[in-house]
Amino acid sequence: MSRTTSDAGRAGRLHLPHGSTAHGPYALDIDPGRAGWTYSALRVLELPPGGTHTFDSGETEWLVVPLNGGCTVTAGDEAFALAGRVDVFASATDFAYVPRDTHTQIASGAGGRFALAGAKCERRLPARYGPAPEVPVEDRGIDDCARHVRNFASAEAFACDRLIAVEVLTPGGNWSSYPPHKHDEDRPGEETRLEEIYYFEIAGPNGFGYQRVSPSREGGADLLAEVRTGDTVLVPDGWHGPSVAQPGHDMYYLNVMAGPGAREWRISFHPDHAQGYH
Repeated sequence: MSRTTSDAGRAGRLHLPHGSTAHGPYALDIDPGRAGWTYSALRVLELPPGGTHTFDSGETEWLVVPLNGGCTVTAGDEAFALAGRVDVFASATDFAYVPRDTHTQIASGAGGRFALAGAKCERRLPARYGPAPEVPVEDRGIDDCARHVRNFASAEAFACDRLIAVEVLTPGGNWSSYPPHKHDEDRPGEETRLEEIYYFEIAGPNGFGYQRVSPSREGGADLLAEVRTGDTVLVPDGWHGPSVAQPGHDMYYLNVMAGPGAREWRISFHPDHAQGYH
């Protein structure tokens, strides 16, 4: 794929390699200003054994999602002990919802890594605990497009004001986020406009994958990137997919989405790929 200098520069802003957005205690820190949009945010917090971190949620609602390890989340007067997990490939995890305008502490006795998925919002909902056994899971696709989806904070599974978040596991050699689809227009009952972040982890040493985003409009998002553990891809608009896992290396990604309209995940498939989700 040939690119002009300006095309390559924009692609670089959509693919954020591991460490490129590190800031203070966060190994990854993407706020709406960094992304160039209005709502969606993602941080990855790394805590040593016995480590603590405090933050004020401000105008953003947050989900604290253990990537590995457990922690205690104290949001205002509410405290939630998260058992967490060994790593993102092992299982779904429990999680905590932190409302906007809340002072919060995350503490971990054994240490760990914790994703903070966020969305700028208007309503202040109650702080809550999400148990791992209640996370809806589904197997989507068939054959070499099969993948495993954990809908822990989908619009149907867990109440937020604007935030939608899910996890996807793609077996090595398979394609996911496929057929290419988009959600960059508000068309009631058909499509909702959502800003999306993909955060990747790849199983095994030296593992990698590929992520494609193609334009749905003149001058729209256009990216083909090799992704590794800790990388993120921003999807402000456009057809996204496939996400391709290297043979022998399973791929994990955390999807964080939010937008200005109804909290719904409604998508349109690329007209050249009519098969839809199996």
